[in-house]
Amino acid sequence: MAETGTKFVETTEMQRAGSAGSWRPDPKDGGRLTGRTLGDPVGSLLDASRVRAHHGLKRARTWRARIEKFGDHCYRKWIIEGLLRQKPLPPSKDGRHIPFTPNAVRREPLMDERSGKHYTTNTIRSNRYTILSFLPKQLFFQFRRLANFYFLVIGILQQIPGWSPTGRYTTLGPLIAFVALIMAKEGWDDYRRYLLDREDNMALASVLGTSETSDTRPAAKPRRLFGRQSKEKQTRQDGEGTAPEPGSDEGHRKRWTRIKWRDIRVGDIIRLQRNQRVPADIVLLHATGPNSVAYIDTMALDGETNLKSKQPSTLVANKCDTISKLEKCSGELVCEDPNANLYQFEGRITIDGDTMPLTLNEVVFRGSTIRNTSETIGIVVNTGEECKIRMNANQYVHTKSPKINRFTNRIVISLVLILIAITAGISGGYVIWQRDYEQKNPFLASASVSAPAVIFGTIILINALIPLSLYIVIEFVKVFQAWFMNDIEMYDPETDTPISINTNTILEDLGQVNYIFSDKTGTLTENNMQFRKLSVGGTSWLHTMNMTTADLEGKWHQSDEVDFADVDAPFPTTTATTRVGADSAGISNTDMGTSTEAMLEYMRRFPNTPFSAKARQFLLCIALCHTCLPETSKDGNITFQAASPDEVALVQAAQDMGYLLVDRPAQSIKLSIPDESGEQVTEIYNVLKVIEFSSSRKRMSIVVRMPDRRICVICKGADNVVMSRLRLSELAAETAGEVDRRARERHSIEAEREMQRKSIATPRTSHGRRPSFFRSLSGRESRDFRRLSRGGRQEDDETRTMHSERIDVPDDDGDGDHDGLIEESVAADEAKVFRRCFKHIEEYATDGLRILLYGYRYISEEEYETWNSTFNSATTSLVDRQERIEEAAESIEKDFELAGASAIEDKLQVGVPETIDKLRRANIKIWMLTGDKRETAINIARSANLAKSFSEIYVLDATVTDPQESMRGVFVDIEQDLVSHSVLVIDGYTLSIVEKNEVLKSMFFELAVRIDSVICCRASPSQKADLVKGIRNTNSSCITLAIGDGANDIAMIQASHVGIGISGREGLQAARVADYGIAQFRFLQRLLLVHGHWLYLRTSKYILCTFWKEWVFYIIQAQFQGFTGYSGTSLYQSWSLTAYNAIFTSLPIFFLGLCEQDLSPETLLAVPELYSFGQRDEGINFKKCIAWLLTGTVDTIVIFVIIWAEFSYNLTSFPDDTAGRPRDPAHDNSLFPMGELTLTIVVVLINVKILILEMHNKTWLPLAACALSISLWFFFSLVIDALPRKYSAGTAYSVYRGFTGDFGGSLAWWAVAVIGILVALGANLAVTALQRVFFPTDRNLWQEIEGRGDVGRVTDEFELEERRASAGVGARHHSLPVSPLDQGTRAAGGG
Repeated sequence: MAETGTKFVETTEMQRAGSAGSWRPDPKDGGRLTGRTLGDPVGSLLDASRVRAHHGLKRARTWRARIEKFGDHCYRKWIIEGLLRQKPLPPSKDGRHIPFTPNAVRREPLMDERSGKHYTTNTIRSNRYTILSFLPKQLFFQFRRLANFYFLVIGILQQIPGWSPTGRYTTLGPLIAFVALIMAKEGWDDYRRYLLDREDNMALASVLGTSETSDTRPAAKPRRLFGRQSKEKQTRQDGEGTAPEPGSDEGHRKRWTRIKWRDIRVGDIIRLQRNQRVPADIVLLHATGPNSVAYIDTMALDGETNLKSKQPSTLVANKCDTISKLEKCSGELVCEDPNANLYQFEGRITIDGDTMPLTLNEVVFRGSTIRNTSETIGIVVNTGEECKIRMNANQYVHTKSPKINRFTNRIVISLVLILIAITAGISGGYVIWQRDYEQKNPFLASASVSAPAVIFGTIILINALIPLSLYIVIEFVKVFQAWFMNDIEMYDPETDTPISINTNTILEDLGQVNYIFSDKTGTLTENNMQFRKLSVGGTSWLHTMNMTTADLEGKWHQSDEVDFADVDAPFPTTTATTRVGADSAGISNTDMGTSTEAMLEYMRRFPNTPFSAKARQFLLCIALCHTCLPETSKDGNITFQAASPDEVALVQAAQDMGYLLVDRPAQSIKLSIPDESGEQVTEIYNVLKVIEFSSSRKRMSIVVRMPDRRICVICKGADNVVMSRLRLSELAAETAGEVDRRARERHSIEAEREMQRKSIATPRTSHGRRPSFFRSLSGRESRDFRRLSRGGRQEDDETRTMHSERIDVPDDDGDGDHDGLIEESVAADEAKVFRRCFKHIEEYATDGLRILLYGYRYISEEEYETWNSTFNSATTSLVDRQERIEEAAESIEKDFELAGASAIEDKLQVGVPETIDKLRRANIKIWMLTGDKRETAINIARSANLAKSFSEIYVLDATVTDPQESMRGVFVDIEQDLVSHSVLVIDGYTLSIVEKNEVLKSMFFELAVRIDSVICCRASPSQKADLVKGIRNTNSSCITLAIGDGANDIAMIQASHVGIGISGREGLQAARVADYGIAQFRFLQRLLLVHGHWLYLRTSKYILCTFWKEWVFYIIQAQFQGFTGYSGTSLYQSWSLTAYNAIFTSLPIFFLGLCEQDLSPETLLAVPELYSFGQRDEGINFKKCIAWLLTGTVDTIVIFVIIWAEFSYNLTSFPDDTAGRPRDPAHDNSLFPMGELTLTIVVVLINVKILILEMHNKTWLPLAACALSISLWFFFSLVIDALPRKYSAGTAYSVYRGFTGDFGGSLAWWAVAVIGILVALGANLAVTALQRVFFPTDRNLWQEIEGRGDVGRVTDEFELEERRASAGVGARHHSLPVSPLDQGTRAAGGG
């Protein structure tokens, strides 16, 4: 049926054979897939050159990994273990022994036998540094930057007397100030993390203690820092203590005392009340719920939304329910050593000589929350960093640095090599000049310079070729960039939450993201289950009673318009009325609509028809088959509590439709239901048995005695599970097969259409055309899709499919959709009811809804008694209890009548599907990592558009097939282009098996990078982090982003390049430690596609322009050395040299890095393909750097030739005599005027080029900065011109009155300056024009389209052609849709 979209990958004969079709990892190559192991089906994957490149990259990664591993080993051995004495603890002999003696640990803390010290405290720490480690770690991190290390070396060289022509502290002083500033900022950020941890550590909890031993001191007031007082989060606790019980020792009265979380110790007995968080890992001793059952919310721990029921053993619960009983208890608790496994716990507890085992059912972990339980009591077994949730966190967080830094380091290395080459050239030139001139002229004999002075003097002279300003100014730029990211479009008014930025060091990484790892609950979904649709009696109804106006006008209204009018129906769907009589009722379709309200109105008006009878029975099944508990508030409102939010949604929907659960006393259910006249009456249904839901059964059943004394068995569960237990199961299977066949046909057509789309998304050739906007994929042709039409029905309910653009396939039997159109003849025909019901189920699945099928049957008293005896015997069996219970359940769960189907929506956050679509168009692969079960994860993936209707979903399940054989089959499909869109699903258990085997691990990650989307369910926090690290290791050039909202997401957030926390329902745990915090997942679209694009562009241009301006400035200096005997004489006066970066050229790069916007937000959001600009490193790369340096070299040649010609030949003066001597007395060809003229041309060129030619976003601010910078240069010249002569005495620069009194008044000097500026700017304009005309980029074309105001028209044309292509799928003559890039070409080129 609808389960064709997913398959468990099975081993085929081709895969078993080690022949052409197999992919086998080479064990000698670390299990990694290589070209040697490929057979014929996939032999074209890697050619010889790619294999060599792959091995080269692998060797580089191997050596890098070895170096990092050796460094980590040394750090841990010498610093952690040696200096700090923090050695790893050995395992204990048989676990930790905790005496069960109330109040004992408050007198004397227990000892950990592994360390011989007290157990670790309950303090947690997420900040990266301590007082001792901050300085060494930060110094290492700061001077790991090659530029900082380079300037440190230069600063040391400047301290050697006689070597520095520019002073001793011109480099070291700014470097120290800069490093201190950055360290202070990092320290402040880490201090803020400490304050957030302090909120948890200072929270309060109730602990059993005595008045003498309990820490009842008031909490210390938070200290003030920089005049601001830190706020502490106070956890509200009900009741300061409890009154002493009779008989207790008055001198040592035991009471519940509130202490700080950090003071909780192993062995403490704590009390928790409803909605309180659990401060440490505890073993449950008592709960006030029925049968001592406590309901625990573990959403922050594992991401699961359903409540877990925890229950202490009867022995423990009966002895620990009061303080007096606790006083009398004595015994011991033994449990396993702390570990990170969330799904296993082993231990035992002995009380008064009786021993009971401890399992996961009695343990509550830190990070959980008590729900639906008034009070619980537990004993602490793990504290602080030894709690499960903390051990799953990323304990050793590496400081993050942007990807662009790695490239900048390579540029710095290249410039260092160029600097060495220039130094060698100048030193060689001095040797030649010394031989040809110095030794032949006696007056130069005393001017000889030593070789070290020449070499190091030259290095110091042009050392700023690697600019210190690159790292100083960028820090200020990033501070302002972060401030400008407070976009009103990323503000959530409902929660009053703007974007929060915890770090600004990796802003540009937001524009280069390749992978997104997302949590599900609270990140993609609102964790708000809503009953949405139901199918009964052959009709489908939309439940609108719980829908908002936006929902009615949005998705569901539109889907109903499409779904409820099948264009292929052979008879009109606009029938005004149905027939009235024996088999029909006269109700207008247009009057009724398709809502459940219309259905209820029909039932009220026609209560005795077959449809009404079926509908009443179905609603009764919904109201009875559950485990919800009603709670009546003081104002009379009834709320429901259950272990699963799905059940609450079903019961609330039944309440909306008149079937209200009033009370649930022991073994009965009290319902208020409407009678045939519509009046509400109260009925009591006796609950005889409840057969619980389990993941293996995928169903639950309830046996009830009706008010008329009949016994009814009601079953609900996965559609494929319940279908096989229907009375007409053969007919149901046949009908479901027909519906399944039509669904497969539609999905095959959709898959073919997607393959056609991908076939046009190929890079353009070199025939004058630009690279494609879409991801560069190999050209794909139409394939044989026979394998997509798989026969047979899969036996798992996660195999439903979802599609956003419906393609209708005509029904073979001519039966069309009649949703909301009641036909009593159909309601009485089981075959037609089956056909329509399963068609509705398939449609619900395509909408990503969670489907439950209901069945019921009435049994006799004798049959029930016989079965009850068998069932009771199974529940009390000591051998194979669970198997016997399931066998007994099977004997009664059969021969059901079909009641109907329900569809529940796990409500997505607003804008999630649209955001995922745009991120996918931006060539970002999205993974969903969740702790929820597989079925839930796949349903959400479909509704969120992570999985398409045509997606091939591969499920890796180690309990079904061998993972290695399964992955081989997937490799074959992927590499032969048999799949248009692939989704890989893996669970935590299978992932744990993969991670333990290096071959499987390497194979899995090689496969994962080829898959379009990956879903990992039942994943622990540490497994989430390992997946992120695995992708980082497999594809070292990619940028990963992790987004989540709970404490269970912290590990993957810290392991990724970019971590984003959502301020969601699970609290602020993730937002605290993440790099950025947002309120809704949809804001990720604007954060990446707009701000990420801009930030990467700005940083790239900032770096290029910074290197370019330094290159222009100092290469002229190097060229000048040939005319000074290679003596190291500076062309520029020292004050001008110092002020060049600080005053004259700091504003251009600052405002370029702050204000540049190449495209508007509307264009970037409408054309997500433009995001590939950052993914492909198009903003800055070696090719672009070389182009900029070549352009800078041309600029230096132009400027120097003009300056040299003017000062050598006085080209702007007129000859006075036949000898050609100049007549202009103002002409001064000394060093100072020459340097001033050069600086004038350079300063104007740099400011105009950066802020006018390169800046696309020309607002008043950068234009004002350009004018200000140029004005500052001339103002500076006037200032130094007025300084007394003594400040420039003894130098070769005649500064005093030089500018105003000598060359500044010469028209020739100004004429040369203007000529030089115009020629240099003209050369740059010519290069820009050639690039835009003959080599335009995507951004250039869209800038032109923006200028014409045609962005909307171009994108509309693209969408129109896509719709036309969709309508013409299968027609080979139909033209294929074109990408937005092609539309952009036409619009830009053809007007």
